[in-house]
Amino acid sequence: MKSITFILAMGFSSLLLQAGPTPKEDWTYLDNGKIRVGVNRSAGATLGWLSLSQVDFNYLNRFDLGRYVQQSWYGDRDDSDWNGKPWRWNPVQGGNWQYQPAKVTKFKASQNRLNSTSTPVHWANGKSLEEVTFRQTLELHDHVVAIEFEMTYHGEQSHAPRHQELPAIFLDHTLKHLHCVKKGESGFISFVPGWPNEYVKVDRDWFVFLNDAGHGIGIWAPGTEALTCYRAQGGGAPHHKGACSYLAPIKTMAIKPGFIYHYRAFFTIGSIPEIKHRFHKIAAPIAKAPFRP
Repeated sequence: MKSITFILAMGFSSLLLQAGPTPKEDWTYLDNGKIRVGVNRSAGATLGWLSLSQVDFNYLNRFDLGRYVQQSWYGDRDDSDWNGKPWRWNPVQGGNWQYQPAKVTKFKASQNRLNSTSTPVHWANGKSLEEVTFRQTLELHDHVVAIEFEMTYHGEQSHAPRHQELPAIFLDHTLKHLHCVKKGESGFISFVPGWPNEYVKVDRDWFVFLNDAGHGIGIWAPGTEALTCYRAQGGGAPHHKGACSYLAPIKTMAIKPGFIYHYRAFFTIGSIPEIKHRFHKIAAPIAKAPFRP
């Protein structure tokens, strides 16, 4: 089966030549004194800012509405067309490639928690997909960001099994060294992903993207057995901002009538020892799942 995440990731990066005007943005931020996050309410309440508290460096890439950290799901081919390419049913949380944003229908923010409900749009044609509801709960716990995602399908069409991104994660281009434990390996390996996508079976469900100084983002997606990743190099100004690192934990699932799926992802900023410690001590009790270092 051909990986749909491979197709979509190609599409996002070729937007380096297609990027249009950025729509007006409406941001809400949380900052607990250790970590700072921001969601764009004008684009499905997607997570587009992640930094240390009081530090003006965003570890995420939000070059277009297909970036950020967001839900993205895949179904069968339809009559849609993405920039001259036949596409498929593809609800995304942020917005489509022509900057048609997804709509937030409910939103609530408290000191360390954000809740949102949104209606996604089709990546290719920008249509609002009323047959799908996305929900997202984001919480700050010390140095850890915990996000619970939910996808509910109200439609009547049954879609064939596809690789699903859980979620799609786009990072700053300086985070280029991916550390993970590949299936069959005894310990962490480090490599710089290439282009196009690489498909990796893993023996641990947490991963780290580091910069040259050994500092970066840790991602724990409990239950993950495979991921896809790549690096986009960007281009000349202003498209140099399109350079990024990409990773998505993936699972093969079929979307059918009555389909509902919940999953969690955890993020923290630091070195590998710091990341490992926080996932074990802070994230694991929240997830109610074992963390394998």
